[in-house]
Amino acid sequence: MEKLLLEPGNYYHIYNRGNNGQNIFFEEKNYVFFLNRYDRYISPFCETIAWVLLQNHFHFLIYVRQAELVNVEKLEYSTVEKPQKLDVHLQFGHLFNSYAKAINKRYNRTGSLFEKNFERKKIESVGCLKDLVHFVHYNPVNHRFVSQVEDYPWCSYSSVISNLPTKISREFVLRLFGNVEEYKLYHRQNRQYGDEINDLLIDL
Repeated sequence: MEKLLLEPGNYYHIYNRGNNGQNIFFEEKNYVFFLNRYDRYISPFCETIAWVLLQNHFHFLIYVRQAELVNVEKLEYSTVEKPQKLDVHLQFGHLFNSYAKAINKRYNRTGSLFEKNFERKKIESVGCLKDLVHFVHYNPVNHRFVSQVEDYPWCSYSSVISNLPTKISREFVLRLFGNVEEYKLYHRQNRQYGDEINDLLIDL
């Protein structure tokens, strides 16, 4: 089945998990390495709305920038000095291939790290986007890694309410919820999602 194209000017939910449900993050420095590679390959192309990394899967909410807004000077490529065209799909491929090769080398493993080509779903409404931000941040609670969303270190929840520099589209997210207090309140409890969200759930 042909995958959905990531088109400029649209929001998407990006997600995947380890092959056969296996772990893709084995220790703390793996999470840091993955985020650094994400910044290198994806940040020039996309604005990041929310993210979470768990032991065997991840979720990102992104906005694909228009081509004229891509900072070409910051782009890095793994196979050629400069591509014939700007392609966000190739950048995601570079990210996952780069990470998988590093993990295989570090842990002396072979074979596919990820289950398949990354999944993507176009976000069609503001309401869906708002619920997806909650869904992404609440994942560690749903999977019982923590009891409160703010206690999990490998997600963007705290970056939104922090004063520290961030690559997250902080102002956009806060406008989405209204203000900081409404953002916190929205994340204090589990929520019932519509079918748009429920079909994205991943079992550990």
